[in-house]
Amino acid sequence: MKLYLDPGHGGSDPGAQGNGLDEKDINLDIARRIRSILTNEYSDADVRMSRTEDSTKSLEQRTNEANSWDADYYLSIHCNAFNGNAQGYEDYIHSSLSDSSSTARYQDIIHAEVTKVNQLRNRGQKKANFHVLRETTMSALLTENGFIDNAHDADLMRDLSWRETVARGHVNGLAKAFNLQPKEDNGTLYKVIAGSFQSKENAKNRVDYLQSNGIESFVVAVTISGEQWYRVQAGVFSNRNNAETRLETVRNAGIEDAFNITENGGQEDTSGYPILGQTFLSPELMNQFVKDINASAVEIGSYYLTFGEYYGIRGDIAFAQAMHETDFLRFTGIVQPEQNNFCGLGATGPDNPGASFDTPGEGVLAHMQHLFAYASTDPLPDEYPLVDPRFDLVTRGSAPTWVDLNGKWAVPGDNYGQSILNLYERMIDFAMQNLEDILQEL
Repeated sequence: MKLYLDPGHGGSDPGAQGNGLDEKDINLDIARRIRSILTNEYSDADVRMSRTEDSTKSLEQRTNEANSWDADYYLSIHCNAFNGNAQGYEDYIHSSLSDSSSTARYQDIIHAEVTKVNQLRNRGQKKANFHVLRETTMSALLTENGFIDNAHDADLMRDLSWRETVARGHVNGLAKAFNLQPKEDNGTLYKVIAGSFQSKENAKNRVDYLQSNGIESFVVAVTISGEQWYRVQAGVFSNRNNAETRLETVRNAGIEDAFNITENGGQEDTSGYPILGQTFLSPELMNQFVKDINASAVEIGSYYLTFGEYYGIRGDIAFAQAMHETDFLRFTGIVQPEQNNFCGLGATGPDNPGASFDTPGEGVLAHMQHLFAYASTDPLPDEYPLVDPRFDLVTRGSAPTWVDLNGKWAVPGDNYGQSILNLYERMIDFAMQNLEDILQEL
């Protein structure tokens, strides 16, 4: 399925404005997330965007491009505005179409999926004579994702996790309407567990044994039924076959009780993927991953490795969280680049954009300290000063896993942790594909 994805407005045309927000920015962010989910999770979705940055493009240019490309579907993303009191979501097909047309059927499906998750008043399915609906030769839909001049809707728009959820709703509708096929092993991480111990020393001994047999491994701290355990992890993979191959190697080395677990809680993994643990990806791979998306991104991977190792936190997954919060260091939300606030600490709206830090390193340090507060009940180690202004506001140890951050770091954020782990899976796939080239450049 060839999707022409059109974030409305852009460049010199801000679109609707209200509550400190420009429609063009919200449209672009949601559209980017739609593209990301489709291209990473579905094998038969080909996506072309009318714009991928804040650029000006006429309506005629957009529809001509979609028609020339012979797209199967045209999806235009917008936000609404009226008088400050109107609220909700609505979508449009062209006014000349009947309710039994294929375009109307697509609208039925996508409308149902978006309204399931977007927390907005349902204003219904509508028809209009908009240019992008009239001048396209393929089926087309325009969605209005809330009223930017309404305080309730605008508060939702500021929340990056809400935009991710709205994007997910659009994708769910597209997948159903066009019978899109998920990629094999989509959304799952397979981890090879080569032992689980209540003694950290015993876990380290197992690591030493495995490494003496040429098998890289590390210790991951997890909480199971309220008790601390130390698991020896001998690899993490997004492909099941690769995980099974590593598992066989571990068993051949004499660890016969080794097993695989998945992100979703396979076998004994009742706690989800832990925040505490060893960083797996190198700073070079982290930096290259974001630069592949945002070439001007500042390089902060080394800070996530350094502070991650010091606090015993998965620095590479924390890096994924920072990419989620900052839109790959493009800072398209309310937090600005000069704040060095990579995890949105204290940011609640335009009137309160959150904490600011003097340097990127200090911003990452605050991020890792905040994660430590959630993941551990231990006293904060004292080598570095406390720079997290919200450390003492956290209920210590209340979120030992990334999924446990749902509803805590982001509100409502029902899929916040899952979004971070999905992004981390993309980092792993990128690393596997690019490791050799990156090493040659070092």
